[in-house]
Amino acid sequence: MKTQAGTIKKANVWQKAKKLKLLILDVDGVLTDGRLFFDNQGNEYKCFHARDGHGIKLLRQTGVEVAVISGRKSNSVALRMQSLGIEHVYQGFENKIAAFDEIIEKTGIMPEQMAHVGDDLLDLPIMSRVGLAIAVNDANFAVKQRADWCTTLPGGLGAVREVCDLIMQAQGSFDDVLKMYLK
Repeated sequence: MKTQAGTIKKANVWQKAKKLKLLILDVDGVLTDGRLFFDNQGNEYKCFHARDGHGIKLLRQTGVEVAVISGRKSNSVALRMQSLGIEHVYQGFENKIAAFDEIIEKTGIMPEQMAHVGDDLLDLPIMSRVGLAIAVNDANFAVKQRADWCTTLPGGLGAVREVCDLIMQAQGSFDDVLKMYLK
């Protein structure tokens, strides 16, 4: 199956993506390239890709919610997620299942209607519980082995946009989004 995001080798990925109501994203290594920058005063800086942000906004416009669960805590993450309109932001959760359970409770969305994008071992507990487990291209090998699908792009460099496009294509909303720009 060929999409804008590349060839989908497993037909069940397409079927799982059709059912999604919520996309859960890790931050470091997924929304960023995983590198951590600190200045001499200990201030942390992160770099987010504009295309990932635009993809998140487009996906949210189609009715699919987005959540973030990060093992680290950073003010720059809070600011970026606020600018994208993401309400479900969980930072400082090394045990990500607690945040995952809270998202289920708050949204009422069932795990099989969720996707999770991860890159490292901390993401495996959630990836094993959601309907669609996705690894970024440069994820740890064990995460890639357990993913339903791997992006062609690395984390922080457009992988999230690739996921958003895949979901919109599977759900039939991508063409409507595209038409907004081709008027």
